[in-house]
Amino acid sequence: MTFESFGFPSLLLSNIKAMGYTAPTPIQSQAMPAVMQGRDLMGLAQTGTGKTAAFLLPILTRLVNNKPTGPRRKVRALILAPTRELAEQIHEAAMDLGRGTGIRSTTIYGGCAMSRQLSALRQGTDIVVACPGRLLDHMGQRTIDLSGVEVLVLDEGDQMFDMGFLPGIKKILAALPRQRQTLLFSATMPDAIRGLAAECLTEPETVRVGNSNPVETVSHAIYPVGQHLKTRLLQELLDRNKSGSVLVFTRTKHRAKRLAETLAKGGLSATSIQGNLSQAQRKIAMDGFRAGRYRVLVATDIAARGIDVSQIEHVVNYDVPSTPETYTHRIGRTGRASRTGEAHTFVTGEDVSMVRAIERLLREPLARKKLEGFDYNASVPAGEREFQRPPLEPRARAYDRPQAARPSRPYRPSGHSDRSASEGYTSHPAQPGDNIYASDRPAGDRPRSDRPAYGRPQGNRPLGPRVQGSRPQGGTGYSSGNR
Repeated sequence: MTFESFGFPSLLLSNIKAMGYTAPTPIQSQAMPAVMQGRDLMGLAQTGTGKTAAFLLPILTRLVNNKPTGPRRKVRALILAPTRELAEQIHEAAMDLGRGTGIRSTTIYGGCAMSRQLSALRQGTDIVVACPGRLLDHMGQRTIDLSGVEVLVLDEGDQMFDMGFLPGIKKILAALPRQRQTLLFSATMPDAIRGLAAECLTEPETVRVGNSNPVETVSHAIYPVGQHLKTRLLQELLDRNKSGSVLVFTRTKHRAKRLAETLAKGGLSATSIQGNLSQAQRKIAMDGFRAGRYRVLVATDIAARGIDVSQIEHVVNYDVPSTPETYTHRIGRTGRASRTGEAHTFVTGEDVSMVRAIERLLREPLARKKLEGFDYNASVPAGEREFQRPPLEPRARAYDRPQAARPSRPYRPSGHSDRSASEGYTSHPAQPGDNIYASDRPAGDRPRSDRPAYGRPQGNRPLGPRVQGSRPQGGTGYSSGNR
């Protein structure tokens, strides 16, 4: 099968050829015929199989063949992605494949000012590639019109679910036209994704390419090591393998940042990509990694979504992933386009159960390796240990903090009581020598106005009216005639 057999416009075919694509991948061959026919699709394929072009080429064909005639363009295709990097990757692919067609695409995601996005939306755009959070912001401010959406694409559905986007996606679905084509792509099929597919797809075509296992061109190995020696083992491993780009995964963004800084101080060209960076900083890091200015990129799982660098030769799991499926996502970053790749995973005693779960998913044991000449019994100075922050001192709670004593105010009773006779109180003028704090009520049956206000214990209140100015205006509690 060739790209010409799908009936794409000639300009799209020229762009495909210019990008170096010669034949469609399996996911493209199986998915594009159904998408071209306007059917809903459930696509199951792992990262790096070419699914971006599998939905972009039919969308571009639809837009080119049915250009709008109105003065202002409406959003006709909406593509949802879990991360900014993946959104930018899809947007760039749309621009490359649609070059010269006049089709406009824009990205919408957080971490940057809304002014550029607002400008693009006002000018009119055909394709919007968005992260759910920022899209909901635009919808709330009514700065985007989704009434003309003809095609909806949910890319990396399982990752959007893992990141907690499912409620937001359902709000977005409710705002879209019912008559539309919906394409859902996911590497795995958890129950939540099955439920979402049943809710938003109508008689879908299901396409499954391969399984959840990493590609066969990737070799796997795990390295048992103490937690405190991980950084030294990584440095030694990189020193012995001096060729090829390296993607290192950590569990937290703090660790990603610190690890990249440590590697850079050790003489390696390393950078990090994690949630605390601005979009401009993330772009600089990604562009530098793609261009080869950085050999090592340290990333978290969420930040790594959308990393599409075919030259990655090594993936290092500095921290074991939280699920077996995440392992396959990570490893899918290497061994692309029939290239060989290596996956190295550092394992501590706490990771045994997850290693077994990964091996069950792969249906084969992972090779155990030890780096020859590396001292696994070495002790590491406290300053180098695993980038752990010092324990935080407990913060004093509000009611534990010392407070200045409040000056007492003399009670100045007036000549009548604020208790009504129906509550069992007798209204009488106060006399000299009276105990003005005494209550006629039995013990344990205090009136509501004697209850503590603001959560602070208080003594019994006097039976006379509240003196003006004795409580700040607007405070809580009851006043005479307002009970």
